[in-house]
Formats: sequence, structure tokens, C-alpha cells
Amino acid sequence: MSSKRAITRQSLPDVIANDIRERILNGELPEGFTIRQEALAKEYDVSRMPVREALKRLDAEGLVQLTNNQGAMVTKHSLDEIGEIFDLRILIEVDLFRRAIHAMTAAQIERCEEILEAMEASYDADDVSKWGAMNFKYHAALYAPAGRGLTNDVLQRINLQSDRYVRMHLSVMKQLDPAREEHRELLALARAGKTDEACALLTRHISHTKDNLLELMIAKRADETV
Repeated sequence: MSSKRAITRQSLPDVIANDIRERILNGELPEGFTIRQEALAKEYDVSRMPVREALKRLDAEGLVQLTNNQGAMVTKHSLDEIGEIFDLRILIEVDLFRRAIHAMTAAQIERCEEILEAMEASYDADDVSKWGAMNFKYHAALYAPAGRGLTNDVLQRINLQSDRYVRMHLSVMKQLDPAREEHRELLALARAGKTDEACALLTRHISHTKDNLLELMIAKRADETV
């Protein structure tokens, strides 16, 4: 074949979607915030077309809800929905972790250790923008030996919904030290092959995040109505 094939680089809608996504996850664009296409087009110095496409992608991810042809609103989960997000994490992640522990190789454990060290460095640097991504990357590495690709695809979408809450949990509620300790212990238990203890800790780890977040969100929303 003599015809040339172009290598696709990151498109403008991708770049815009990635930036808006990060702004949502880090809280710059809070839940319920109205996003106007025209305002974003001016802000990014582009036409409305790539902005519209970016918002469609974020709508498909569940981070925004398209309201009309002019914009979208940052998704605001109910308290029940926030609880459900973390309940789903427990159901899926504990199953993956249980399947993964006895399949872990030395190289995979080393990879978990590397990610854990990088995550701890982000804690020490107070780099909030990395916390959610590093948290998911670490957990994904713990579960990778399970070899459950379809389940991981589902988990990745759920993680996208929980990311902003995880960041809030770590920063607003000052949970860095407990998170660091529990992440270390998860890997230690997995390395020792202590499946039941590891899965019990993972359940507590996610449950504590859920409980603390719901308490925070109840107080936050009460203040907003005053």
C-alpha cells in the first residue's frame, strides 16, 4: 500500500475536555456550576464547535449534564448517589483485589511500590492535582494481576465520578496520613498473601472515605442553603 496514514495527535476537543475535566475534579468548577459554551470559547480562544464536542465527551463521562445548545451544568450528585459510588467501589475493588493477590508477581509488587512512592511524594508536595489520579493508578496496579479487563473498564468510569470526592477527602478533611498508612498496609498484606485481612482493610478504607465524605457534603450543602 502506497498511501500514507496520518498519525492522529491530540485534538482540540480532547485538549479542552481534559482541561475542563481537571477543573471539575479539582473543584475549580463546583457541582451545579453552569458552563456556557460562549464563555468557554472566549476563554480558550476557539470557536464553539470544539467546546461543544468537549462538553459532549464530558457528558458521556457523567461529569457534566448538557442543558441545552448553549452549555452544560457540572453534575451534582445527591447524597445517595455519592454513597452509591463508593458502595460500587467496594463491590468491584474488593472482588478484584481478592482475585489479584495470589496472582501477583514480584515485578507487579515492585510496580505498586513505585506508584506508592510517587503518590506519597505528591502528598508531601501538597500536589492536590495528582492525588486522585495517583490514587486510582495505585489501586489499579493492586488489582491488575486479576486480569479482569472489562471489570476494570467499569471501575475506571466509577473512579471518574469519585475522583473529586477523593481529593476533597484528602485535602479538606486532612486524611493524608491515614491514607498513606492504609495504602502501605494494603500492599504489605498483599505481599504476604493475607487475602482476607487485605480485603477487610480495603473495605474499611473505602467505607471510611464514604462516611467522612457524606458527613462533609451534608455540612457543605447545609451551609449553601443558609
